[in-house]
Amino acid sequence: MERTRKIQIIVLILVAFFIGYWAGTVKISFDWKNYKPVLSISGKQPPPSLSNLDFSNFWAVWENVESKYYDKSKIDPSKMLNGAINGMLATLSDPYTVYLPPVSNTDFKQGLAGQFEGIGAELGLKDKKITVISPLDDSPAQKAGIKPEDIILKVDGESTEGWSISQAVSKIRGKRGTPVVLTALHKNTKNPTDIKIIRDTITVKSVDGYVKKISEIKGIKKTSVLSSHQNDEIMYIKLAQFGDQTNKDWLALVNSLNLKAQDPSASSGQDKNFRGIILDLRNNPGGYLTDASFIAGEFLREGLPVVIQEQGTGDRTTISVLRRGLFLSFPLVVLINKGSASASEIVSGALRDYERAKLVGETTFGKGTIQQADDLGNGAGIHITIAKWLTPKGNWVNGKGLEPDISVSLDNKDQSHDSQLERAIEELVK
Repeated sequence: MERTRKIQIIVLILVAFFIGYWAGTVKISFDWKNYKPVLSISGKQPPPSLSNLDFSNFWAVWENVESKYYDKSKIDPSKMLNGAINGMLATLSDPYTVYLPPVSNTDFKQGLAGQFEGIGAELGLKDKKITVISPLDDSPAQKAGIKPEDIILKVDGESTEGWSISQAVSKIRGKRGTPVVLTALHKNTKNPTDIKIIRDTITVKSVDGYVKKISEIKGIKKTSVLSSHQNDEIMYIKLAQFGDQTNKDWLALVNSLNLKAQDPSASSGQDKNFRGIILDLRNNPGGYLTDASFIAGEFLREGLPVVIQEQGTGDRTTISVLRRGLFLSFPLVVLINKGSASASEIVSGALRDYERAKLVGETTFGKGTIQQADDLGNGAGIHITIAKWLTPKGNWVNGKGLEPDISVSLDNKDQSHDSQLERAIEELVK
């Protein structure tokens, strides 16, 4: 992640207006009686857009609240400051451009590092509603019944209307062993459900997988297609997120699995019973853009574009494969669902654009923008949308997602039956 230079601020009130504008040392003094700030600035000057901006209403409101509001116990300058910053960003109508107070910023980083305390669910905003992108596998959220595309209406009885993602995260996360009650509206239902979840330490294993005979794979049935292929072998790779350790863990796993898929006696080097690879990106909420291009490079030729970044000016930057992958010729199927977002969609979209893989499952979440995460000092951070991303063929998935080549819903009557995995295996052996 790119880092901005630390901004040192003596008086916090002006942060709401000068974050992102000043780099260097800012020295500020105030005439508190009249709330008319007198600025002494060294380093970079404020941009012209601020030179004629009238702050008098802001200071007048602040002074009126501080001097006249009846319940002084509710006046918290720090919360007022954060509210001002959030209000400024809210004018952009972009749910992914957010200010993160120190605790939220730390939580976010811990999530990408693979361990944090909470319920284990990735959140987003859809139609201005707090929405579950995906619960992490085997997390307290998933065990309690939280599903992709659930709308979170309340947290411990408090309405989420108007909340930002960072507000929702700060309310839902908490110490291990403590409870939280989410009022959730499942997709295609009319009545919300109160779901009590006990928070826990969440450890995210970025990558896992195996090479197995079809007869040994759990969760699938012996269908008419698979009945004659029980001794054939499949490589299955589950990618849970694109985080700090993903590339390292990925290389260790795929090198090990690649050896299991080889037959030294075969002229091609490939085991004659090996039928191909299933890459499972279901419930993968995304992560680092660089990780997405790295993972895609395992299956695409070096030099091929993986994703296109398009700036607001229309300028485009192409990110391409920079390495030689191990699985350039193996048959490939990618599993996707409503919880596959962002970097997951980048990988899936690129593999399909080059006709390298078929997508099996459900339409993805549809997050088509790229954020830059910067630290602001004092532990706080900001995520700013800097571009939208397009597939190699120029498709933008934002708000609509990627539709699968083969649409398969999970078997709601039998949760032990993975009908999507089953269909993916059938595609490899047919």
